[in-house]
Amino acid sequence: MKFSVVFLSPVLCILLTLLSGCGGQKGGGAESITLTGSSTVAPLVADAAKRYEADHPGVRIDVQTGGSSRGISDVRSGLADLGMASRVLKPEESDLTAHRIAMDGVGVIVHKDNPVSNLQKEQLIDIYTGKIKNWNVLGGLNAEIVVANKAEGRATLEVFLAYTGLDSADIKADVVVGENQQAIKTVAGNPAAIGYVSIGAAASEAAAGALIQLVSCDGIPASTDSVSSGEFPITRPLQIITKGTPSSAAQEFLEYLKSPRINDLIESHLYVPLEH
Repeated sequence: MKFSVVFLSPVLCILLTLLSGCGGQKGGGAESITLTGSSTVAPLVADAAKRYEADHPGVRIDVQTGGSSRGISDVRSGLADLGMASRVLKPEESDLTAHRIAMDGVGVIVHKDNPVSNLQKEQLIDIYTGKIKNWNVLGGLNAEIVVANKAEGRATLEVFLAYTGLDSADIKADVVVGENQQAIKTVAGNPAAIGYVSIGAAASEAAAGALIQLVSCDGIPASTDSVSSGEFPITRPLQIITKGTPSSAAQEFLEYLKSPRINDLIESHLYVPLEH
């Protein structure tokens, strides 16, 4: 899924850089800002961009997804002014700076008709390593579990691996998914499937009628409230990534994203605003 106010491909952006400037430079009378990265952060930033553009007619903001790794890579190489990541930076990414704009959790989702409503950490590990293969072992229906796992480069995968203590090679996946929406559609379309996604994204889709439900983790509900209170065990920051000093236009938009002025948008996406 791509959220875009004005779409500029990386190749086109490079060409425009040579001709008239790209990435915070004036082109055609407007300042352009490009953000790429996390599919969890992108919907929030896209909504904020629309509002920001309405108040700043001379600014055009392009928001593209592709995963946290893409956002980090693109901002490092200069293909994006700002990156979007839904995880903390790694030690080898110390040349970059992370700016937290909200908090989220990673929750396990199953089909709405699945009677299993809580999973212990060890049960989750056993499902994803193939030790538990049928839902009836957990009090569910007599159906083989269909394991949906996130693709490499996705921050949600890294957060899940950190929580479970697993390596990617340990996971026995039946389906590999990318963005949150793909994982949600996979589980909604298969009563025997299991996956893990942004709590905010899952809660929003469930409220809109998607046939999924968030499963409690070690007895703690996967909800905005439990993330906000610090009780939920799988939380992560939603961040904007910079390298060096961004252009003045990008810096101004970054300050807007870090401000309480987008708290209503954060809450509308069922993420947790920061205390300011």
